[in-house]
Order: sequence, then C-alpha cells, then structure tokens
Amino acid sequence: MTTTNNPGHPPPCGDESPGRNVPWEEILDRIARCDAVQQYQASVNAVASWTDPPDPFRVLLATIISLRTRDEVTFAAAERLFAIATTPEEIASLEAEQIEKAMYPAGFYRTKSRQIREIAATIVRTRHGRVPSSERELLEFPGVGRKTANLVRALGFGIPAICVDIHVHRISNRMGWVAEKTPDETERALMGTLPKRFWIPLNQWLVGFGRGICTPLSPRCSLCPVGEYCDRVGVTRSR
Repeated sequence: MTTTNNPGHPPPCGDESPGRNVPWEEILDRIARCDAVQQYQASVNAVASWTDPPDPFRVLLATIISLRTRDEVTFAAAERLFAIATTPEEIASLEAEQIEKAMYPAGFYRTKSRQIREIAATIVRTRHGRVPSSERELLEFPGVGRKTANLVRALGFGIPAICVDIHVHRISNRMGWVAEKTPDETERALMGTLPKRFWIPLNQWLVGFGRGICTPLSPRCSLCPVGEYCDRVGVTRSR
C-alpha cells in the first residue's frame, strides 16, 4: 500500500501495488467496532434479518427500492409493501398503483414499481417462483445492476460477493487498497486482494464508516480508527 499521500510515513520500498500487504484483519476489525458502524444498520440488511433464513425475493425488492433512496425511507417503504404482498405471485397480482402507493416517497418510485412488478411476473413465469442466485440471471432483470445483484447474492443466498457502492468505492481508493476509477473496477480489484471472508460484511461496514467518519468531503480524520493505515488519496481537507 503506497503512503505518498500520508505525511509522516516512510516512502514505500520497491514497486508495491495497491492492496498488497494490507493488514485486513486489523483494519476491518477496527472499522467494524467503531461507533459510527455499530450504530448503523443498512435498510436492506434489516430486511434480510426479517426472515430466517433471509428471503432472496425480499432482499431483491428492498435493494431496488433503496437505490438513490435514504435508508429510513427504504425501510418504511419495504415494510408497507411487504405488509400487502410478500411473494412473487402476490406482488405480480398487485396493480401498479398499489405498489407505487406503498413505495412513495422512495426515489423514482413509479419506475421502480414497474420494475418490481415485471420482475415478480418474470420470476413466476420463468423461474418457478424462485429468485435466481447467479449473477448472470439477476442482471437480466430490469433495474438490476452489479451492486444489486451482489447484494442479493450476499444477503439473500450467503454467497460471497462484494457489493461496491459509492462509499465502498471511495474508501477503498482513499485508503490505497485499490486505484480504480469506477465501482465495477474497484469490485474486481478487491476480489483479487480482499480475503473472501470479508466480502459479505464489507458493504455494511464501509457504508456506516463512510456516512459517519470517512465522508466524501472533509472526512473526520481526527476520529478515524485506522488513520495510520490510510494513504489519504485525494484528501485535501479534513476535520
């Protein structure tokens, strides 16, 4: 891990690629235990905990609702929707207006309601009422990108997958774990260096960390529990 952006550290020796020799256990344990992360539970993670084992269909729908939507709005919308329908068959039988009413005021709720209804109907018609677990099949659904597919695989099926959103992308590059321009590139780079046991919880940890400490602008570096390991890539001002 390079340290050229973190004054006080000695210069790196040799040609060291991002992500190599990162003390993952120490860093991620500190992040997971900090108050900002302990006090945060992502809305989709909460929905996943409503059933034991988690219901991939609920996780899929909650993830779609969550896109560009605050957690508290996502959580409430998911509660309203699942109070009237919980299975693909039940969702597919609803009128679009019923789904819209349950989802409002989630971002793009009209578009999402159409996507959710179409996904439910497709699952009933072609998947025997079951959500597929493969990335390829999930990506065939409208409104489903890599972030959504990976979250469904991780939280719905327990399959190791790295869900890279804006927080995971920003922090991974800022820390010097990777040096990538897009979330998809960051995902692929992390898959090559991050131990698989951390793939599923990484998103929950870094979203909480990114909201409370490692913020996009002027991060709270004075409160950071892993500052000694951070390259501070792109950080020009901090608190």
